[in-house]
Amino acid sequence: MPASRNKQVAAAVIGNALEWYDFVVFGFLTVIISRLFFPSGDEFLALLKATATFGVGFFMRPIGGIVLGAYADRHGRKAALQLIMGLMTAAMLLIAVAPPYAAIGIGAPIIMVLARLLQGFATGGEFAIATSFLVEIAPPNQRGWYGSLQQLGLALAALGGALAGLFVTVGLNPEQLDSWGWRLPFIVGLLVGPVGLYISRHLEETGEFVENQKTSAAQLPLVAMLLQNMRAVLVSFGLIICGTITYYVLLVYMPTFALTQLSIPLADAFKIQVVALLCLSVMVLVCGRLSDRIGGRPIMLCGSLLLLVLLYPLFQRTHLAPSFANLLIMQVLLCSVLGIYYGPLSTAVAQQFPTSVRSTGLSLAYNMAVMLFGGFAQFFVTWLIGVTGDPLAAAYYVMFGCVVGVVATWYSRPA
Repeated sequence: MPASRNKQVAAAVIGNALEWYDFVVFGFLTVIISRLFFPSGDEFLALLKATATFGVGFFMRPIGGIVLGAYADRHGRKAALQLIMGLMTAAMLLIAVAPPYAAIGIGAPIIMVLARLLQGFATGGEFAIATSFLVEIAPPNQRGWYGSLQQLGLALAALGGALAGLFVTVGLNPEQLDSWGWRLPFIVGLLVGPVGLYISRHLEETGEFVENQKTSAAQLPLVAMLLQNMRAVLVSFGLIICGTITYYVLLVYMPTFALTQLSIPLADAFKIQVVALLCLSVMVLVCGRLSDRIGGRPIMLCGSLLLLVLLYPLFQRTHLAPSFANLLIMQVLLCSVLGIYYGPLSTAVAQQFPTSVRSTGLSLAYNMAVMLFGGFAQFFVTWLIGVTGDPLAAAYYVMFGCVVGVVATWYSRPA
Protein backbone atom coordinates (compact mmCIF):
# COMPACT_ATOMS: atom_id res chain seq x y z
CA MET A 1 0.00 0.00 0.00
CA PRO A 2 1.64 3.32 -1.09
CA ALA A 3 2.45 5.88 1.61
CA SER A 4 -0.18 8.37 0.39
CA ARG A 5 -2.80 5.64 0.39
CA ASN A 6 -1.78 4.64 3.93
CA LYS A 7 -2.48 8.21 5.03
CA GLN A 8 -5.87 8.17 3.31
CA VAL A 9 -6.82 4.90 4.98
CA ALA A 10 -5.63 6.15 8.37
CA ALA A 11 -7.76 9.31 8.13
CA ALA A 12 -10.91 7.40 7.22
CA VAL A 13 -10.41 4.71 9.87
CA ILE A 14 -9.55 7.22 12.63
CA GLY A 15 -12.65 9.28 11.86
CA ASN A 16 -14.90 6.25 11.99
CA ALA A 17 -13.21 4.95 15.13
CA LEU A 18 -13.59 8.32 16.88
CA GLU A 19 -17.29 8.42 16.04
CA TRP A 20 -17.96 4.95 17.39
CA TYR A 21 -15.61 5.27 20.36
CA ASP A 22 -17.64 8.14 21.77
CA PHE A 23 -20.92 6.29 21.26
CA VAL A 24 -19.51 3.08 22.74
CA VAL A 25 -18.08 4.79 25.82
CA PHE A 26 -21.40 6.53 26.47
CA GLY A 27 -23.17 3.20 26.11
CA PHE A 28 -20.72 1.37 28.37
CA LEU A 29 -21.00 4.05 31.08
CA THR A 30 -24.79 4.37 30.86
CA VAL A 31 -25.30 3.04 34.38
CA ILE A 32 -22.94 5.69 35.84
CA ILE A 33 -24.22 8.54 33.66
CA SER A 34 -27.81 7.72 34.65
CA ARG A 35 -26.92 8.30 38.32
CA LEU A 36 -25.07 11.56 37.72
CA PHE A 37 -27.22 13.30 35.11
CA PHE A 38 -30.66 11.72 35.52
CA PRO A 39 -31.14 11.16 39.26
CA SER A 40 -34.37 9.45 40.21
CA GLY A 41 -35.76 7.51 43.13
CA ASP A 42 -36.37 4.70 40.63
CA GLU A 43 -33.09 3.22 39.35
CA PHE A 44 -34.86 1.60 36.37
CA LEU A 45 -36.40 4.97 35.38
CA ALA A 46 -33.02 6.71 35.60
CA LEU A 47 -31.51 4.04 33.36
CA LEU A 48 -34.32 4.49 30.84
CA LYS A 49 -33.68 8.25 30.75
CA ALA A 50 -29.96 7.71 30.15
CA THR A 51 -30.54 5.17 27.37
CA ALA A 52 -33.06 7.55 25.79
CA THR A 53 -30.41 10.29 25.84
CA PHE A 54 -28.02 7.87 24.17
CA GLY A 55 -30.63 7.44 21.45
CA VAL A 56 -31.72 11.06 21.06
CA GLY A 57 -28.57 11.99 19.14
CA PHE A 58 -29.70 9.60 16.43
CA PHE A 59 -32.63 11.87 15.56
CA MET A 60 -30.09 14.27 14.06
CA ARG A 61 -28.24 11.61 12.11
CA PRO A 62 -30.55 11.49 9.06
CA ILE A 63 -30.39 15.30 8.84
CA GLY A 64 -26.62 15.29 9.18
CA GLY A 65 -26.41 12.39 6.76
CA ILE A 66 -28.37 14.18 4.04
CA VAL A 67 -26.60 17.54 4.52
CA LEU A 68 -23.08 16.16 4.86
CA GLY A 69 -23.61 13.41 2.29
CA ALA A 70 -24.75 15.97 -0.30
CA TYR A 71 -21.80 18.17 0.70
CA ALA A 72 -19.41 15.25 0.11
CA ASP A 73 -20.95 14.42 -3.27
CA ARG A 74 -20.56 18.04 -4.37
CA HIS A 75 -17.33 19.20 -2.72
CA GLY A 76 -15.44 15.97 -2.13
CA ARG A 77 -14.85 13.32 0.51
CA LYS A 78 -11.82 15.13 1.94
CA ALA A 79 -13.64 18.39 2.76
CA ALA A 80 -16.53 16.51 4.37
CA LEU A 81 -14.24 14.33 6.51
CA GLN A 82 -12.44 17.41 7.84
CA LEU A 83 -15.71 19.09 8.80
CA ILE A 84 -17.03 15.97 10.50
CA MET A 85 -13.84 15.44 12.50
CA GLY A 86 -14.02 18.96 13.91
CA LEU A 87 -17.69 18.66 14.88
CA MET A 88 -17.20 15.28 16.54
CA THR A 89 -14.31 16.58 18.62
CA ALA A 90 -16.41 19.55 19.77
CA ALA A 91 -19.28 17.27 20.82
CA MET A 92 -16.94 15.00 22.77
CA LEU A 93 -15.44 18.01 24.55
CA LEU A 94 -18.91 19.14 25.63
CA ILE A 95 -19.64 15.73 27.17
CA ALA A 96 -16.24 15.53 28.86
CA VAL A 97 -16.68 18.86 30.70
CA ALA A 98 -20.45 18.69 31.40
CA PRO A 99 -21.19 19.29 35.12
CA PRO A 100 -23.48 16.74 36.81
CA TYR A 101 -27.06 17.29 38.00
CA ALA A 102 -25.89 17.89 41.57
CA ALA A 103 -23.91 20.94 40.40
CA ILE A 104 -26.32 22.78 38.07
CA GLY A 105 -29.61 20.90 38.24
CA ILE A 106 -31.71 20.60 35.09
CA GLY A 107 -28.95 22.23 33.05
CA ALA A 108 -26.88 19.04 33.29
CA PRO A 109 -29.16 16.74 31.28
CA ILE A 110 -29.84 19.61 28.84
CA ILE A 111 -26.12 19.97 28.11
CA MET A 112 -25.83 16.21 27.66
CA VAL A 113 -28.75 16.14 25.22
CA LEU A 114 -27.35 19.09 23.24
CA ALA A 115 -23.97 17.38 22.99
CA ARG A 116 -25.65 14.23 21.72
CA LEU A 117 -27.60 16.20 19.10
CA LEU A 118 -24.43 17.89 17.82
CA GLN A 119 -22.64 14.57 17.74
CA GLY A 120 -25.57 12.96 15.96
CA PHE A 121 -25.48 15.61 13.21
CA ALA A 122 -21.71 15.30 12.79
CA THR A 123 -21.63 11.53 12.67
CA GLY A 124 -24.64 11.37 10.35
CA GLY A 125 -22.40 11.51 7.32
CA GLU A 126 -19.24 9.93 8.68
CA PHE A 127 -19.86 6.25 7.96
CA ALA A 128 -21.11 6.79 4.42
CA ILE A 129 -18.44 9.34 3.49
CA ALA A 130 -15.55 7.37 5.00
CA THR A 131 -16.85 4.16 3.41
CA SER A 132 -17.16 5.85 0.01
CA PHE A 133 -13.65 7.23 0.45
CA LEU A 134 -12.11 3.83 1.26
CA VAL A 135 -13.90 1.94 -1.50
CA GLU A 136 -12.99 4.59 -4.08
CA ILE A 137 -9.26 4.64 -3.25
CA ALA A 138 -9.02 0.85 -3.24
CA PRO A 139 -7.48 -1.10 -6.13
CA PRO A 140 -10.26 -2.87 -8.09
CA ASN A 141 -9.42 -6.31 -6.67
CA GLN A 142 -9.10 -5.15 -3.05
CA ARG A 143 -12.34 -3.30 -2.36
CA GLY A 144 -13.51 -5.92 0.11
CA TRP A 145 -10.25 -5.60 2.03
CA TYR A 146 -10.34 -1.81 2.11
CA GLY A 147 -14.01 -1.81 3.11
CA SER A 148 -13.26 -4.19 5.97
CA LEU A 149 -10.83 -1.60 7.36
CA GLN A 150 -13.85 0.63 7.98
CA GLN A 151 -15.42 -2.15 10.04
CA LEU A 152 -12.08 -2.70 11.75
CA GLY A 153 -12.21 0.92 12.89
CA LEU A 154 -15.64 0.20 14.32
CA ALA A 155 -14.35 -2.87 16.16
CA LEU A 156 -11.26 -1.04 17.44
CA ALA A 157 -13.48 1.76 18.73
CA ALA A 158 -15.52 -0.73 20.71
CA LEU A 159 -12.30 -2.35 21.92
CA GLY A 160 -10.92 1.02 22.97
CA GLY A 161 -14.16 1.80 24.79
CA ALA A 162 -14.06 -1.55 26.59
CA LEU A 163 -10.43 -1.01 27.61
CA ALA A 164 -11.24 2.49 28.85
CA GLY A 165 -14.23 1.17 30.79
CA LEU A 166 -12.10 -1.63 32.25
CA PHE A 167 -9.40 0.83 33.30
CA VAL A 168 -11.73 3.19 35.15
CA THR A 169 -13.82 0.46 36.80
CA VAL A 170 -10.81 -1.54 38.00
CA GLY A 171 -8.42 1.31 38.76
CA LEU A 172 -10.82 3.64 40.58
CA ASN A 173 -13.12 3.23 43.55
CA PRO A 174 -16.85 4.05 43.17
CA GLU A 175 -16.45 7.56 44.61
CA GLN A 176 -13.62 8.44 42.23
CA LEU A 177 -15.52 6.93 39.31
CA ASP A 178 -18.62 9.03 39.99
CA SER A 179 -16.79 12.27 40.75
CA TRP A 180 -14.29 12.43 37.86
CA GLY A 181 -13.24 8.99 36.63
CA TRP A 182 -16.11 8.57 34.15
CA ARG A 183 -14.75 11.58 32.22
CA LEU A 184 -11.38 9.97 31.49
CA PRO A 185 -12.52 7.81 28.52
CA PHE A 186 -14.01 10.89 26.84
CA ILE A 187 -10.81 12.88 27.45
CA VAL A 188 -8.81 10.08 25.81
CA GLY A 189 -11.09 10.37 22.78
CA LEU A 190 -10.38 14.10 22.65
CA LEU A 191 -6.69 13.34 22.15
CA VAL A 192 -7.49 11.32 19.02
CA GLY A 193 -9.55 14.06 17.34
CA PRO A 194 -6.71 16.51 16.54
CA VAL A 195 -4.61 13.65 15.13
CA GLY A 196 -7.38 12.66 12.73
CA LEU A 197 -7.99 16.30 11.81
CA TYR A 198 -4.31 16.84 11.02
CA ILE A 199 -4.11 13.74 8.82
CA SER A 200 -7.34 14.56 6.98
CA ARG A 201 -6.04 18.03 6.06
CA HIS A 202 -3.28 16.43 4.00
CA LEU A 203 -5.44 13.99 2.05
CA GLU A 204 -5.86 13.81 -1.70
CA GLU A 205 -9.34 13.55 -3.16
CA THR A 206 -10.28 10.13 -4.53
CA GLY A 207 -9.61 9.64 -8.23
CA GLU A 208 -13.04 8.08 -8.77
CA PHE A 209 -14.78 11.17 -7.36
CA VAL A 210 -12.63 13.56 -9.42
CA GLU A 211 -13.28 11.62 -12.61
CA ASN A 212 -17.00 11.48 -11.90
CA GLN A 213 -17.10 15.26 -11.35
CA LYS A 214 -15.66 15.76 -14.84
CA THR A 215 -18.22 13.60 -16.61
CA SER A 216 -21.41 13.70 -14.54
CA ALA A 217 -24.31 16.07 -15.03
CA ALA A 218 -25.80 18.25 -12.31
CA GLN A 219 -26.69 16.31 -9.18
CA LEU A 220 -30.26 15.07 -8.92
CA PRO A 221 -32.62 16.42 -6.26
CA LEU A 222 -32.99 14.14 -3.25
CA VAL A 223 -36.42 12.76 -4.21
CA ALA A 224 -35.31 11.97 -7.77
CA MET A 225 -32.16 10.29 -6.43
CA LEU A 226 -34.29 8.13 -4.14
CA LEU A 227 -36.64 7.10 -6.91
CA GLN A 228 -33.78 6.14 -9.23
CA ASN A 229 -31.95 4.20 -6.51
CA MET A 230 -34.83 2.81 -4.43
CA ARG A 231 -33.60 -0.78 -4.55
CA ALA A 232 -30.14 0.30 -3.39
CA VAL A 233 -31.61 2.35 -0.54
CA LEU A 234 -33.87 -0.48 0.66
CA VAL A 235 -31.18 -3.14 0.44
CA SER A 236 -28.65 -0.94 2.27
CA PHE A 237 -31.31 -0.10 4.87
CA GLY A 238 -31.83 -3.81 5.56
CA LEU A 239 -28.13 -4.63 5.66
CA ILE A 240 -27.49 -1.84 8.16
CA ILE A 241 -30.48 -2.82 10.34
CA CYS A 242 -28.77 -6.14 11.01
CA GLY A 243 -25.40 -4.47 11.55
CA THR A 244 -26.63 -1.75 13.88
CA ILE A 245 -28.85 -3.96 16.07
CA THR A 246 -26.09 -6.49 16.60
CA TYR A 247 -23.55 -3.78 17.32
CA TYR A 248 -25.56 -1.89 19.90
CA VAL A 249 -26.91 -4.96 21.68
CA LEU A 250 -24.05 -7.46 21.53
CA LEU A 251 -21.21 -4.94 21.84
CA VAL A 252 -22.47 -1.76 23.52
CA TYR A 253 -25.36 -2.93 25.71
CA MET A 254 -23.77 -6.17 26.92
CA PRO A 255 -21.85 -4.74 29.94
CA THR A 256 -25.10 -3.16 31.19
CA PHE A 257 -26.93 -6.45 30.55
CA ALA A 258 -24.23 -8.40 32.40
CA LEU A 259 -24.47 -6.13 35.45
CA THR A 260 -28.25 -5.64 35.64
CA GLN A 261 -29.49 -9.06 34.46
CA LEU A 262 -26.68 -11.51 35.23
CA SER A 263 -25.19 -9.79 38.32
CA ILE A 264 -21.71 -10.01 36.79
CA PRO A 265 -19.45 -7.12 37.92
CA LEU A 266 -18.91 -4.37 35.37
CA ALA A 267 -15.13 -4.87 35.42
CA ASP A 268 -15.55 -8.56 34.51
CA ALA A 269 -17.97 -7.66 31.72
CA PHE A 270 -15.39 -5.27 30.24
CA LYS A 271 -12.70 -7.98 30.38
CA ILE A 272 -14.99 -10.28 28.42
CA GLN A 273 -15.71 -7.57 25.86
CA VAL A 274 -12.00 -6.99 25.27
CA VAL A 275 -11.44 -10.67 24.41
CA ALA A 276 -14.59 -10.87 22.28
CA LEU A 277 -13.73 -7.70 20.35
CA LEU A 278 -10.26 -8.99 19.55
CA CYS A 279 -11.91 -12.05 18.00
CA LEU A 280 -14.31 -9.78 16.10
CA SER A 281 -11.45 -7.67 14.72
CA VAL A 282 -9.58 -10.71 13.41
CA MET A 283 -12.67 -12.13 11.72
CA VAL A 284 -13.51 -8.77 10.09
CA LEU A 285 -10.11 -8.65 8.39
CA VAL A 286 -10.14 -12.31 7.38
CA CYS A 287 -13.63 -12.13 5.87
CA GLY A 288 -12.98 -8.76 4.22
CA ARG A 289 -9.98 -10.25 2.44
CA LEU A 290 -11.92 -13.42 1.59
CA SER A 291 -14.74 -11.37 0.04
CA ASP A 292 -12.35 -10.16 -2.67
CA ARG A 293 -11.98 -13.78 -3.76
CA ILE A 294 -15.46 -15.27 -3.44
CA GLY A 295 -17.70 -12.20 -3.09
CA GLY A 296 -19.38 -10.62 -0.09
CA ARG A 297 -22.89 -12.06 -0.43
CA PRO A 298 -22.15 -15.71 0.47
CA ILE A 299 -20.00 -14.62 3.41
CA MET A 300 -22.66 -12.27 4.78
CA LEU A 301 -25.39 -14.88 4.33
CA CYS A 302 -23.29 -17.37 6.25
CA GLY A 303 -22.63 -14.88 9.08
CA SER A 304 -26.23 -13.72 9.50
CA LEU A 305 -27.66 -17.26 9.39
CA LEU A 306 -25.12 -18.60 11.89
CA LEU A 307 -25.84 -15.69 14.23
CA LEU A 308 -29.58 -16.33 13.98
CA VAL A 309 -29.12 -19.98 14.91
CA LEU A 310 -26.73 -19.40 17.81
CA LEU A 311 -28.34 -16.42 19.53
CA TYR A 312 -31.16 -17.95 21.55
CA PRO A 313 -29.33 -21.07 22.80
CA LEU A 314 -26.33 -19.04 23.96
CA PHE A 315 -28.44 -16.35 25.65
CA GLN A 316 -30.58 -18.97 27.38
CA ARG A 317 -27.57 -20.94 28.57
CA THR A 318 -25.92 -17.83 30.01
CA HIS A 319 -29.16 -16.66 31.63
CA LEU A 320 -29.79 -20.02 33.33
CA ALA A 321 -26.20 -20.29 34.57
CA PRO A 322 -24.73 -16.77 34.73
CA SER A 323 -20.97 -16.82 35.20
CA PHE A 324 -17.83 -15.22 33.86
CA ALA A 325 -17.00 -18.34 31.83
CA ASN A 326 -20.45 -18.71 30.24
CA LEU A 327 -20.67 -15.04 29.29
CA LEU A 328 -17.15 -15.23 27.86
CA ILE A 329 -18.07 -18.26 25.72
CA MET A 330 -21.24 -16.56 24.51
CA GLN A 331 -19.56 -13.30 23.57
CA VAL A 332 -16.54 -14.88 21.89
CA LEU A 333 -18.77 -17.09 19.72
CA LEU A 334 -21.28 -14.37 18.85
CA CYS A 335 -18.63 -11.72 18.12
CA SER A 336 -16.60 -14.11 15.99
CA VAL A 337 -19.66 -14.93 13.90
CA LEU A 338 -20.57 -11.25 13.78
CA GLY A 339 -17.14 -10.57 12.28
CA ILE A 340 -18.10 -12.80 9.35
CA TYR A 341 -21.04 -10.50 8.56
CA TYR A 342 -19.16 -7.27 9.28
CA GLY A 343 -16.12 -8.09 7.10
CA PRO A 344 -17.77 -7.45 3.68
CA LEU A 345 -20.52 -5.12 4.99
CA SER A 346 -19.04 -1.70 4.24
CA THR A 347 -18.06 -2.60 0.69
CA ALA A 348 -21.42 -4.28 0.09
CA VAL A 349 -23.47 -1.21 1.01
CA ALA A 350 -21.14 1.22 -0.80
CA GLN A 351 -21.36 -0.73 -4.05
CA GLN A 352 -25.14 -0.62 -4.09
CA PHE A 353 -24.87 3.03 -5.27
CA PRO A 354 -23.21 4.79 -8.23
CA THR A 355 -20.36 7.18 -7.37
CA SER A 356 -22.37 10.36 -8.07
CA VAL A 357 -24.89 9.70 -5.28
CA ARG A 358 -22.98 7.22 -3.12
CA SER A 359 -22.44 9.41 -0.05
CA THR A 360 -25.97 10.87 -0.12
CA GLY A 361 -27.79 7.57 -0.75
CA LEU A 362 -25.73 5.57 1.70
CA SER A 363 -25.97 8.30 4.35
CA LEU A 364 -29.75 8.31 4.12
CA ALA A 365 -30.15 4.51 4.25
CA TYR A 366 -27.53 4.12 6.96
CA ASN A 367 -28.76 6.84 9.27
CA MET A 368 -32.43 5.93 9.05
CA ALA A 369 -31.56 2.34 9.97
CA VAL A 370 -29.28 3.40 12.82
CA MET A 371 -31.77 5.96 14.15
CA LEU A 372 -34.75 3.61 14.15
CA PHE A 373 -33.13 0.34 15.19
CA GLY A 374 -29.68 1.05 16.63
CA GLY A 375 -29.72 4.30 18.58
CA PHE A 376 -32.63 3.20 20.74
CA ALA A 377 -31.61 -0.47 20.90
CA GLN A 378 -30.51 -0.15 24.54
CA PHE A 379 -33.73 1.69 25.39
CA PHE A 380 -35.92 -0.89 23.62
CA VAL A 381 -34.16 -3.83 25.24
CA THR A 382 -34.20 -2.25 28.71
CA TRP A 383 -37.90 -1.42 28.32
CA LEU A 384 -38.79 -4.86 26.95
CA ILE A 385 -37.01 -6.60 29.81
CA GLY A 386 -38.76 -4.36 32.34
CA VAL A 387 -42.21 -4.89 30.80
CA THR A 388 -41.98 -8.63 30.06
CA GLY A 389 -39.68 -9.64 32.87
CA ASP A 390 -37.81 -11.75 30.32
CA PRO A 391 -34.05 -11.05 30.09
CA LEU A 392 -34.00 -12.95 26.78
CA ALA A 393 -35.80 -10.02 25.13
CA ALA A 394 -32.34 -8.84 24.07
CA ALA A 395 -31.87 -12.04 22.06
CA TYR A 396 -35.27 -11.68 20.37
CA TYR A 397 -34.43 -8.18 19.19
CA VAL A 398 -31.11 -9.28 17.71
CA MET A 399 -32.75 -12.29 16.03
CA PHE A 400 -35.17 -9.91 14.32
CA GLY A 401 -32.19 -7.96 12.98
CA CYS A 402 -30.58 -11.14 11.67
CA VAL A 403 -33.73 -12.09 9.73
CA VAL A 404 -33.75 -8.66 8.08
CA GLY A 405 -30.05 -9.03 7.28
CA VAL A 406 -30.57 -12.40 5.59
CA VAL A 407 -33.33 -11.01 3.36
CA ALA A 408 -31.39 -7.85 2.46
CA THR A 409 -28.23 -9.81 1.66
CA TRP A 410 -30.19 -12.13 -0.63
CA TYR A 411 -31.46 -9.17 -2.69
CA SER A 412 -28.21 -7.17 -2.67
CA ARG A 413 -26.02 -6.55 -5.70
CA PRO A 414 -22.83 -8.68 -5.61
CA ALA A 415 -20.03 -6.80 -3.86
